[in-house]
Amino acid sequence: MSIVISIIIPANNEARYIGQCLAALLDSDPVPGHALELIVVANGCTDDTVKVARRYEMPARERGWVLKVQELKEGSKIKALNAGDVAAIGRYRVYLDADVRVSRPLLGQLVDVLDRSTALYATGTPHIAPPESRLTRLYARFWQSVPFNRSHAPGYGLFAVNAAGRARWGKFPHVIADDTFVRLQFSPDERVQVPASYTWPMVEGVMRLVRVRRRQDQGTAEIAARFPELMQNEGKERPDILALAKADPTGFAVYAFVALMVRAGKPLAGKEWSRGR
Repeated sequence: MSIVISIIIPANNEARYIGQCLAALLDSDPVPGHALELIVVANGCTDDTVKVARRYEMPARERGWVLKVQELKEGSKIKALNAGDVAAIGRYRVYLDADVRVSRPLLGQLVDVLDRSTALYATGTPHIAPPESRLTRLYARFWQSVPFNRSHAPGYGLFAVNAAGRARWGKFPHVIADDTFVRLQFSPDERVQVPASYTWPMVEGVMRLVRVRRRQDQGTAEIAARFPELMQNEGKERPDILALAKADPTGFAVYAFVALMVRAGKPLAGKEWSRGR
């Protein structure tokens, strides 16, 4: 096995989720002719993220894979991504959130489409983990209907590039929306979504949804301001809000309420970023 797939997983206090993430990866279908390395970059952790991740070193070796667990004192996803890139040796790079669970065929399908000399970005088909609360279920249902989430290869929580694709940018810049920054390095016809799925969780509760939505909006605005040349690669349609609201009025009401809370400002939503754990 000479061609290496590097899977970089930044993790900040993800002890509850990192085990599920690694177990799903290790349960993946074989990718013939390819060695895999998993790189967990624990950043600013005050929980057992590192301890849990290291439990998977032996199962990884049993599959002929390598699991590297790094520790950074500072809680910074961008620094974790850059540290992971420095450690990675793979021709293909997969960037994965620590709370994501991949399906068994996903890695193989990603490698199949990335196996070319031209630059390419790939992701799987995202599924929202079943929310616990009715309010989050309604928000998630409507959120999945908006144009970005129905667009081709949105890549939230998981994206992958080949060597030519990774050459599109140097170090990850200090931005809020690292996934958007990478996706917009590629034109729509350079982005591929494979059929295999991955599961991505949504935060629970109004205030957490508001904080996440605010951060998403800030991240998009930051990319547009700092890297305006990338916006030509957006390629998403303008939403027909009236049609979407008519199709799902209850979901729209929850979605609109969260949006209004975001616009209401810090007194209502608070300023602290939360993943909703």
